[in-house]
Amino acid sequence: MAQVIEQGRGRARGSTSGRASAAHRHDGRLALILITPAVVGFLVFFAYPTVRGIYLSFTDFHVLTPPKWVGLANFRELVGDDVFWHSLRVTLYFVLLSVVVGVLVSLVTAVVLHRLTRSTVIRALILLPFLISGVVAALVWSWMLDPQLGIVNVVLNKLTGHTVMFFGTSAWAIPSLALISVWKSMGYNAVLIFAGLQTIPATVYEAGRIDGASEFQMFRRLTVPLLRPILVMVVILSVISSFQVFDIVQVTTKGGPADASNVLQMYIYDKAFSQFDFGYAATMSLALFVMLIAITFTQMRLARANESDLN
Repeated sequence: MAQVIEQGRGRARGSTSGRASAAHRHDGRLALILITPAVVGFLVFFAYPTVRGIYLSFTDFHVLTPPKWVGLANFRELVGDDVFWHSLRVTLYFVLLSVVVGVLVSLVTAVVLHRLTRSTVIRALILLPFLISGVVAALVWSWMLDPQLGIVNVVLNKLTGHTVMFFGTSAWAIPSLALISVWKSMGYNAVLIFAGLQTIPATVYEAGRIDGASEFQMFRRLTVPLLRPILVMVVILSVISSFQVFDIVQVTTKGGPADASNVLQMYIYDKAFSQFDFGYAATMSLALFVMLIAITFTQMRLARANESDLN
């Protein structure tokens, strides 16, 4: 009798195991079907262009002729290219202004939103510039900063009696472009920082008030250290976005005046689509890609982005 019962239990376990195995195989096939479009899109639109671009960086390719392998010739040309190094310096200047000013403005905005208001409407209004196309934002600001008809210069002329050539002088070109970049990205960065502020326990600030800390002291000694992982992410995203600036430069200054705003992306675009030297343009793109990877890993390492002071 016991033997019969044990055999029945064995058959039941085998049946249950078989059903579980069949369900597992069905779930695996379903998961594979669901991720296939994303995998195909990644391979077609990201992986293949990346590999193709790396290959073209070692070739002499002018569209109408097949790529000719030249090895490191493009990289040797890159080292001695004065225009490339000038564009890199201009880009670094733009990145420095837009990232430093943008992160500070976003941090202050997020703290004000967190401490003074929780209005969803205000958050949406702050996020609105990020949702506007870069081309549209650049057009609007170019009209506003126009030396003759722009509202900004109209106000400046009434207050000081002078107008400013925001996009027409070397001294003002990059700061003006950085201003547009800050205005456009500030809302998105502020929302990210605002989300980070909500993870900080209220008891931390209550303890600070009990110890007699002022608002500024709590901001400097509590808020900023506890926001380090979020701030590092915002800085990294801002650096990458600033290095890739193109649309607002193309619409407003086109790299002028006298190459004062000729950022690296503009130079790459000119080489590829004006001079049709796609091989050398791919070399510069690869150099920019390597620089961004190095900068990102350095920032994460120095800022200890994976650590939190809440622990």
